[in-house]
Amino acid sequence: RRPAYATLAERVRRLASALAALGVKPGSTVAVMDWDSHRYLEAFFAVPMMGAVLHTVNVRISPEQVLYTINHAADDVILVNAEFLPVLEAIQDKIRPGVKFVLINDGAAAPQTAIAFAGEYESLLAAASPDFAFPALPEDTRATTFYTTGTTGLPKGVFYSHRQLVLHTLVVTD
Repeated sequence: RRPAYATLAERVRRLASALAALGVKPGSTVAVMDWDSHRYLEAFFAVPMMGAVLHTVNVRISPEQVLYTINHAADDVILVNAEFLPVLEAIQDKIRPGVKFVLINDGAAAPQTAIAFAGEYESLLAAASPDFAFPALPEDTRATTFYTTGTTGLPKGVFYSHRQLVLHTLVVTD
């Protein structure tokens, strides 16, 4: 996919509207279990711009470590690609109560699973408002959370603020 910037901006606002309808607010954490897709790009903008924290789940670590990072990050919503449903199904009973799941599905049919989804990504976006008003945020607001691979024990978390992301971008362009 190669959307125009205007299309990307609209999808980012729609995702923010959909997440807000699911209860995401500043300080909430939204996890993404997806490949580097257009949906991940949309989440990378929408979630931090809402004042929430984007948790990129490392899908290459063990299910036990995935579970640890989900609970440690205190995820409120998990956007999960259907390809990762077997991992999520294996740990679902140990995920803290109240977490909402959103299915990302590229298939023609919905997958067979016992996971109760709050909705399907594209359906939620289609029904969401394209007019989300992003708040002004202090530059030290936490934007993202990542975890190490846990090669020497449990995965270790690190976060980036909005300021750190901007400075990193400027350094990379230099």
